[in-house]
Amino acid sequence: MRVLFIHADYIEYEAKSKAMKDAEEIIEKKERYEECLVPFISVEEGDSSILDRAVVEIEDVAKKVGAERIVLYPYAHLSNKLASPGEAMKVLKELEKMLSEKYEVHRAPFGWYKSFVISCKGHPLSELSKEIRGEAKEEESEALKAEKRTTYWYIMDLNGELYDVDDFDYSSYPNLKKFVDYEISGTRAAKEIPPHVKLMRSLELADYEPGSDSGNMRYYPKGKLIKALIEDYVENKVIDYGAMQVETPIMYDFNHPSLKSYLNRFPARQYIVLSGKDKYFLRFAACFGQFLMMHDATISYRNLPLRLYEMAKYAFRREQKGELSGLRRLRAFTMPDMHTLAADMPQAMEEFKRQYEMAIEVLKDFGLELGDYEVAIRFTRDFYEENKDFIRELVKLVNRPVLIQMWDERFFYFVLKFEFNFVDSLNKAAALSTVQIDVENAERYGITYYDENGNERYPYILHCSPSGAVERILYAMLEKADMDAKMGKKPKLPVWLSPTQVRIIPVKDDFIGCSIQEMDYFRSEEFRVDIDDRDLSVSRKIRDAEKEWIPYIVVIGEKEKEKDILTVRIRGGGVKEMKREELLALLKKDTEGKPKRKLPLPPMLSQRPKFR
Repeated sequence: MRVLFIHADYIEYEAKSKAMKDAEEIIEKKERYEECLVPFISVEEGDSSILDRAVVEIEDVAKKVGAERIVLYPYAHLSNKLASPGEAMKVLKELEKMLSEKYEVHRAPFGWYKSFVISCKGHPLSELSKEIRGEAKEEESEALKAEKRTTYWYIMDLNGELYDVDDFDYSSYPNLKKFVDYEISGTRAAKEIPPHVKLMRSLELADYEPGSDSGNMRYYPKGKLIKALIEDYVENKVIDYGAMQVETPIMYDFNHPSLKSYLNRFPARQYIVLSGKDKYFLRFAACFGQFLMMHDATISYRNLPLRLYEMAKYAFRREQKGELSGLRRLRAFTMPDMHTLAADMPQAMEEFKRQYEMAIEVLKDFGLELGDYEVAIRFTRDFYEENKDFIRELVKLVNRPVLIQMWDERFFYFVLKFEFNFVDSLNKAAALSTVQIDVENAERYGITYYDENGNERYPYILHCSPSGAVERILYAMLEKADMDAKMGKKPKLPVWLSPTQVRIIPVKDDFIGCSIQEMDYFRSEEFRVDIDDRDLSVSRKIRDAEKEWIPYIVVIGEKEKEKDILTVRIRGGGVKEMKREELLALLKKDTEGKPKRKLPLPPMLSQRPKFR
């Protein structure tokens, strides 16, 4: 299929006469559509097999240019390998039907000579051409092929009993059922726009970047602030835990012997970079650099457990385009990545449990409680038979049934792994926190330590991301907020992550001076405060602040100035009068132990640009 895309101010066409005997029957010969994306389409032989791919490509362009209306225009002049009229008509009608699930779609008549007038918008992406073919079948690693043959799925309850997934009673755990269905038989493809995409745009946090590859996002000042605070928090957490922070390259040599062997453990989804004749891949985690660093280090048993940590900015994974979905599944993302060397399995299991507990604490501080996500624990049968009590203890720590995946043989580099998975309103799951016990890569990379007798030994390696990708944390918080809103609750972010923590609204310009004094008071305590000095009504300013999910809205007028008090609208908590010291105490309680950053925007709203 060949497509010429025009992002148009309008298109106007008129069907003049039939170009073929079997042209479709039409009622209206003349139509005009404004503000639209117009794909001029040449349907080629065999295109009925690539409809899903074509829909993804057309939707991708529509997203990038911000079009909500699509006008499909049959255009035979882009190819010399045209499909039969019957197949072409069928393909165009099916495209119209599939695209109509998300967009307003119209289709110019097929089989007619038509005159048309179109006004191209003229921006850099207003004219694009694409050749759409079936996506090459993804190469699977040998480990993944083997896993599919020998996977067993169970639910473990709080008593440590295993149930076949089909026999468990999910009546009290509907979200677990959704997660199980997704894991075992769900599709990763994104058919609908998830709620968090609308929220990330309306809150001016993030958006698609049309000038980059799909799955690479732009972050506006507020979104960048939230990401930075998440990164600060995780870094502080792991450093307090005892990790040493490092930095490693983002690209590695395909032909490095250790790396070449390791890559077969993963699907072939790497970005490729050429440097002269040499071929490199962009990292999808910080494993490579940290393992090579550990290989070169001299390590004693006294140094164990040894923990290295990096905020992998960025990590890359070339997901299939149809699987990309807002912040949930990206091609470029930020991954907190810690690797721990342990002397033996008992020490590795002790670290695993501690990191499991740390992950629970981390998600809680992002506003994600135990009931907000589902747990998957994966292991080999041998490991389970030898460590049943340990697995049961992990289940008790989350106080809810968990999904168990078990293998008869070890096909991956790990023998034990857990993930905390967020299930959104579209029943898609995304892994957040995870830890694995790796029994293979120390030998592969030549990582050793010296034991008490001076002998070199291979350690066990734990892979840990306490939060999962930073972007996925933001995704989960926004999706949870959307679910809360649908249940009648006020959607919100944790106060420490709210870009503006206090919005001051002067009743009129006479009170801007005292509003600035109040702002300076709270800013001196490192809180993010701004002032709505725009020429709008107070009620409009309050509505706008509510739309931004601002935790504390302070209105200052004659009464507040005379009484030296603040009238504070607390998000989800009504309106209260209080002294500034009382509000300060609330802010300190809300943000205790959390990182702080300055507001990255002008404090006066009248001075701010609109990013959306």
